Amino acid sequence: MEKLTPTKANLIKLKSMLVFSKKGYHLLDEKRSVLILEMMSMIDEVKQIQKEVDEEFRSVHEALQYANVTIGAYAVDEISLSIPKDESLTILNKSVMNVEIPTIKHDETANLPSYGFYRTNASVDMVVVKMRGVLQLIYRLAEVENAVFRLAVEIRKTSKRANALERIRIPRLETNAKWIEEFMEEKEREDFFRLKRVKAKAKKKQMQSSLEKEES
Repeated sequence: MEKLTPTKANLIKLKSMLVFSKKGYHLLDEKRSVLILEMMSMIDEVKQIQKEVDEEFRSVHEALQYANVTIGAYAVDEISLSIPKDESLTILNKSVMNVEIPTIKHDETANLPSYGFYRTNASVDMVVVKMRGVLQLIYRLAEVENAVFRLAVEIRKTSKRANALERIRIPRLETNAKWIEEFMEEKEREDFFRLKRVKAKAKKKQMQSSLEKEES
């Protein structure tokens, strides 16, 4: 039990804090539920993208094998060295229940051919096109996996705060408020009985005084 003076002012203060804490808990609980639903939908998306990435990589591998057969593995290696790194990415942020989620914006106009048509054929173009498709999936996968991680961290924080309110702060406030109420009720009963005794004594004294007057 905290050291509290059992006064009406403290009782009003405790009840106000209790209402505020319960509202805070319900808001945190709702936030936690929304975040969990959002994260679960993203986990499903991660599984779907991973499946698509596996399928696309198999397709790219087949296309690469065909290019190696048609123009030679050495020529394919040389062409691959001429393809620049993709630096057309921009990281933006969006908010989900006050959680900052990075999103990747990719400039499609940067995907122009970087190699000549000499010693190449359609098989090389097919490899490049398919690989760019895989990259788009990988960008999205990285985006969603990062979002899942950040949402999981926020869910953990929100759960910790909600549990602290539900299991510690709210019960403590309820216990303290109940103790003050019981103390004040007991004091009111004592005051009531004390007042009754005082009135009874006063009435008795008044009656004795009346009897003495009559006798005299």
